[in-house]
Amino acid sequence: MSLVLSVNAGSSSLKIALFRAFPENKDEPVKLLLTCSISNISTPPAEFSYKVQNGSTKQEELNDIHDHESGFSHFLDCLDAEEGVNREDITHVCHRVVHGGDYSDPVLINDEAYTHIERLSDLAPLHNGAALAVIKICLSKSKFHHAKSITFFDTAFHRSIPPHISSYAIDQKDAKSRGLKKYGFHGLSYSFILRSVADFLQKPASSLNLIVLHLGSGASACCIRQGQSLDTSMGLTPLHGLPGATRSGAIDPSLIFHYTNKAGRMSHDEGSAVHLHVTQAEHILNTEAGWKALAGTTDFGVITQKREEDPEGAGLAFDLFVDRVLNYVGSYHLKLGAQVDALVFSGGIGEHSEELRAVLAERIACLGYASISAERNAAVQGAEDIVLDVGVPEATGPRLLVCRTNEEVCSFIFLSTR
Repeated sequence: MSLVLSVNAGSSSLKIALFRAFPENKDEPVKLLLTCSISNISTPPAEFSYKVQNGSTKQEELNDIHDHESGFSHFLDCLDAEEGVNREDITHVCHRVVHGGDYSDPVLINDEAYTHIERLSDLAPLHNGAALAVIKICLSKSKFHHAKSITFFDTAFHRSIPPHISSYAIDQKDAKSRGLKKYGFHGLSYSFILRSVADFLQKPASSLNLIVLHLGSGASACCIRQGQSLDTSMGLTPLHGLPGATRSGAIDPSLIFHYTNKAGRMSHDEGSAVHLHVTQAEHILNTEAGWKALAGTTDFGVITQKREEDPEGAGLAFDLFVDRVLNYVGSYHLKLGAQVDALVFSGGIGEHSEELRAVLAERIACLGYASISAERNAAVQGAEDIVLDVGVPEATGPRLLVCRTNEEVCSFIFLSTR
């Protein structure tokens, strides 16, 4: 009756769940015992939430949590005080790591794997470092001397993307030696969504053609053909593709140099140019762009509410996001030869923004997608189902679905069925 701990380190958040594993039960291999969520880590006070299934709930603001290491340590203190839970029973710790390079399967962490993930931190600056801070604690003999730490990579799901889609039009000798190609991210989320939608539609996952929208502070789209990733919006790093809360998304590569030009105009005069390092450019595009730059807030709910009264800020951010999402839906529809089983909304925004779903559904109706049901769409917020159909009843054409993704549980399902 072993316990499995799942850790999902975001750029400024930490989601943790503890499960009891039942490997012999293929239908329900894990049972959730408790969850913990820590947000605003980079901007204290951090918001700490700790919930025991069918038990107590703790919510508090903490100033002494200032990084992922201190946040995870506080969780362990709460866990040690929990009656009926013995840390010695934890046999596996599953870590979500955003960038895994060419790793195609989960990896048992050792010195070699740790060093490899550390090198990849430059390609996912907001995430890999945070994950490594937690992994380091778990590798400490004083914390989990008996448990195996296993990493599950967001990039692994996209290893099926063919070379003509994953390659960039640059010298391929240099590209291959340096690992410069499209990797794709949000893979654990897409794995969970594919499995859940297959169950909902009662079809084999290997038969499904899906366009999946993982829309959140970090947003991406994925084209799934016959149960495998064919294309995705993120690329070498999570920065490419759709804009997000603080990310620019896809831009002309030259923009960053003109954007920081002293004269505020295009110029090839070396005297008028700012000397910009790669790390500075990454910082600007990863943390000073996106909705934050357009609307002055990273809260898409606020943007949605204010888009009419603030057309040049919130309105621009909302319309721009819709436009960029449509770019991917249209191109993926073509890549699937118009043979699409469903368009799936997921992620914090995809699951909660009734308004965005309605606007996008209206815009893609010309492609033959089911019309959205205002009643079903409004009912998503109060429903508990993992997958919901928001199309009008008995509609023809590709389905419109909402899937409540769960990156934490996906790793256990993989682990418990192996």
